[in-house]
Amino acid sequence: MASRPDTDNYLDLFLNDTPLMDVRAPVEFAKGSFPTAENAPLMNDEERHRIGICYKEKGQEKAIELGHQLVSGDIKAQRIEAWKRFTTRHPSGYLYCFRGGLRSHLTQQWIKESGIDYPLVKGGYKALRRFLIDSLDQQIESGHFRILSGRTGTGKTRVLLELPNPVDLEGLANHRGSSFGRQVTPQPSQIDFENRLAVAMLKAHHQVGGPVYLEDESRLIGRCALPEAMKEKMAQAPLMILERPMAERIAIIRADYVEDMLASYVARDGESAGWLNFRDYLLSAVDRIRKRLGGDRYRQLRQKMLDALDEQEAKGSLAGHHLWIEALLNDYYDPMYDYQLSQKQGRILVRGEPGAILQWARVHTAT
Repeated sequence: MASRPDTDNYLDLFLNDTPLMDVRAPVEFAKGSFPTAENAPLMNDEERHRIGICYKEKGQEKAIELGHQLVSGDIKAQRIEAWKRFTTRHPSGYLYCFRGGLRSHLTQQWIKESGIDYPLVKGGYKALRRFLIDSLDQQIESGHFRILSGRTGTGKTRVLLELPNPVDLEGLANHRGSSFGRQVTPQPSQIDFENRLAVAMLKAHHQVGGPVYLEDESRLIGRCALPEAMKEKMAQAPLMILERPMAERIAIIRADYVEDMLASYVARDGESAGWLNFRDYLLSAVDRIRKRLGGDRYRQLRQKMLDALDEQEAKGSLAGHHLWIEALLNDYYDPMYDYQLSQKQGRILVRGEPGAILQWARVHTAT
């Protein structure tokens, strides 16, 4: 098979979900990487630290010499094997380091010496990251947004994903965007979130086209922050208001925050620890909005939640959860949403139940 050339076609890499082998140290990878990247480092964190000190004190030549001493013998063989496994699993992939310099060329050379030609990304992580930052700025500036809004529990994410060209901000942030919104798995770093968002926006523009549908979000989705320019543009974009009866909203909240979350905790932690961690998740969520609820409402709501959890644990019944969910919607989320909607300047394009929203979007697909 003919060897593939190195590449600087960053757009194709991201649009095609090309597998990427990140040979930076784990500490660098953890700060930020890309959706299709896997960490297969040339040096571990300690080795990188020692080489960095050597480089500062004695220069590049001595640092390279130390690097070859630290990554040699069995350690070198193990790392080459890890790279070969990646190339076997991902024959159409590429490798990169921070700047597309010494580490990626050395990795490429060692892989080649073991019999495999494998291309690298020119400019490395730094160039890929710069490309995504610039492209996201461009997509925000030139893009046409439509915002799906609606009260808590109307199932906005479910409807969003059925719209013609959705970008799921909560999915990218791995958070449902409220005090109850945390997931069992951690959120991405801010850089990872920005990179995921940039890739999603690129795909929305190049692969689908037309207006981009986004869910109405505050600037922070958990700990992930939307770019300021994007939040400002969303605040001016036209709105689609999703509506559902209270009974359906309660059922959706119960499914998302009680049934699904308990299942996720049990799957991760086992039956006993999973139940305790789920219980703590619900109580912590209401504790976080204690000040905004006010003393009496907070105590009443928390007691309803405790009663519901006790009933669920004793009898397996979910019925008690309806009481605190309805109180939370009526007394907290709905008044807050109604106030926020009254402040929005965006023109309301359509309002109604899911079928009406989806039908409107199918008819009005053009910009």
